[in-house]
Amino acid sequence: MTANIENKTPNSEYQTLMQEGELKPDPDQAGAVVELERLHGELVNYPEIKISSNRFPIKNRWLARLFKRTGKNKKFPKGIYLHGGVGRGKSMLMDLFFSIAPLKSKRRVHFHEFMLDIHARLEEWHGLSTEERVQHGSRADDDDPIPAIARQIANEATLLCFDELQVTDIADAMVLSRLFENLFDHGVVVVATSNRIPDDLYKEGLNRHRFMPFIERIKQTLDIISLNGPTDYRYDRLKGAETYYSPINEETTGKLSATFFRLTDRRIEDRAKVPSAELNVQGRTLFVPKAARGVAVFSFKRLCANPLGSADYLVIARTFHTVIMVAIPQFSKENSDQATRFVNLIDALYEHGVKFLCSAAVPPQALYATGESSFEFERTVSRLMEMQSESYLTRGHGKTIV
Repeated sequence: MTANIENKTPNSEYQTLMQEGELKPDPDQAGAVVELERLHGELVNYPEIKISSNRFPIKNRWLARLFKRTGKNKKFPKGIYLHGGVGRGKSMLMDLFFSIAPLKSKRRVHFHEFMLDIHARLEEWHGLSTEERVQHGSRADDDDPIPAIARQIANEATLLCFDELQVTDIADAMVLSRLFENLFDHGVVVVATSNRIPDDLYKEGLNRHRFMPFIERIKQTLDIISLNGPTDYRYDRLKGAETYYSPINEETTGKLSATFFRLTDRRIEDRAKVPSAELNVQGRTLFVPKAARGVAVFSFKRLCANPLGSADYLVIARTFHTVIMVAIPQFSKENSDQATRFVNLIDALYEHGVKFLCSAAVPPQALYATGESSFEFERTVSRLMEMQSESYLTRGHGKTIV
């Protein structure tokens, strides 16, 4: 535990935010903080996981004794599953907890990004020779990659914090049950946020019966906490602010910047401290210049003047609940390739309920001046207009329009 966090707890940090006026009294949030405080206390003396090909190596004898005394998972710290509507503060509370969690071996990741990583590891494992698989801790005759990958993950992070746990892909659903069974058995502690209660995960998905053990294990291993109060704090921060700024000048840029800091609970004076991020897109790295609390900032040139495609935009849409784009030009036949990328970006954001704020040279209706694709661009204009509406802004991230 580092010195700068050793005296901090979830409750003390939450109370500080309350006193500074960053948060308003909220009974559901306060109840969640009680559970986060409980888990924080249980992690103070919790040993970080070190697993070799043997189930309990010397460095992990504490876990071995615990298993022998109590059986699987009986005394492991119980993780937390925070669920509720959009803008209820789930990610904020999880980030508060993660930032001061008394473990060095910890990882905070968007759930979709985590699953992309898992599938990449699966692909890599299947390409290994028998000797290489043995080096990863598998038996020579074992063709099952899940135990080896679970050991890798457990060694990398004793605490895993997942943002926006949702399952819509059958490939993810088929992996999750066995992967998390192994992770939990190794003593990995999980904190997750989701817009859905566990019983609604992968609802009506193909072969859902094979996914049910994962749901049951989540309910057994994590405390399920609801944040379904009446206030949408994310939407509250957007109230009174425009989402589409035109033209591009110092005034509109300043307003867009102020909205970013309001959405991320940061001070404008701390603009130099805003972190960047990197996304993995099919083995490539996509750089995000500014990213905080689920809000990403890009220039138009970075996303649409460069040769990016639907895969890039899909990862962005799944990772961030809000995207801010700066300096969208007017389109014509001279930059029609950029217009096509912009259309694909808006489609991905719209389909995933991502909030879109931007500065542009002209209003939406005038974005495509002339060119062969001006007619096709009308759908994008319609979506840009709808994305400014209250009904869209209060829509949950990842929820498609029926």
